[in-house]
Amino acid sequence: MEQTRIWTAGLVVIGDEILSGRTQDKNVSQIAAWLNVQGIQLAEARVVGDRTEAIVEAVGALRAAYDYCFTTGGIGPTHDDITVDAIAELLGVPVVHHPDAMAVLERYYAGRGGMNEARARMARVPEGAELIPNRVSGAPGIRVGNLFIMAGVPHITAGMLDTLTGQLEGGRPVVSKSIGCWVAESEVADLLRSTEKAFEGVAIGSYPFFREGRVGANFVVRSPDEALVDACLAHLTRELETAGREVAQGGI
Repeated sequence: MEQTRIWTAGLVVIGDEILSGRTQDKNVSQIAAWLNVQGIQLAEARVVGDRTEAIVEAVGALRAAYDYCFTTGGIGPTHDDITVDAIAELLGVPVVHHPDAMAVLERYYAGRGGMNEARARMARVPEGAELIPNRVSGAPGIRVGNLFIMAGVPHITAGMLDTLTGQLEGGRPVVSKSIGCWVAESEVADLLRSTEKAFEGVAIGSYPFFREGRVGANFVVRSPDEALVDACLAHLTRELETAGREVAQGGI
């Protein structure tokens, strides 16, 4: 059987406010969903604080391990926004003010008090970088090869992702379908294991829950091959029903 090329990405979420609990991250799910539409699987996500060594280590590792690496956070106007500096250190290049970014920001802030030193910080990029347009707040994101440096504010991140839609090479989007059953996960562990082995190319996730005084689980089958997903779900359904279990298509 011909193996389908699987494109992967890593994500580094940057910010002390995430680790402290002051801010709840929404970008992992948002970026994962967007990547799936592009035919790219989010393979790993890490959360690090505003420390140069932590950013360098995490971005360096994920950039090397996967086809693409994304970062969110730390590209604003304040002194603790150090993502650009850390990544420039990782790449061994200086930080420069991108002329196109300066022009964008000058236009954006023309009626908002004008440019100042803090606002000009948002035009800083590792030398040789390209810009990711930002239609929401002016300050652009940054692209360096397979590395995408984006804002941490979710709605601004969403705008940057929108401008990147269709620009990254990927494979087929992953299809995800589910069934649910009132059964203890431990009772069907062997069935799930054997089914995943029998249907090569699928991944089966098991998500147990406790409701209405009893236990159940939802089983999610994922693959770029929709026909394979359907066949796998049909097999699981038959096996569970043969064992006397009622199966809910789409999950419980």
